Amino acid sequence: MAKLKITLKKSKIGRIEKHVKNVEALGLKKVGQTVVKEDTPSIRGMINQISFMLEVEEI
Repeated sequence: MAKLKITLKKSKIGRIEKHVKNVEALGLKKVGQTVVKEDTPSIRGMINQISFMLEVEEI
């Protein structure tokens, strides 16, 4: 299964609660932090909700 490299590019300050919770559920805490996750439908759904805050790369 493919993996995704997810980087937080915008701050979660001032965002609606649902967006903040999605960022935290992906394991991101700080701007510029990167995590590697499996490419699953649930992860893709979280990414789609906050795509404007993230940079996603397939690895």
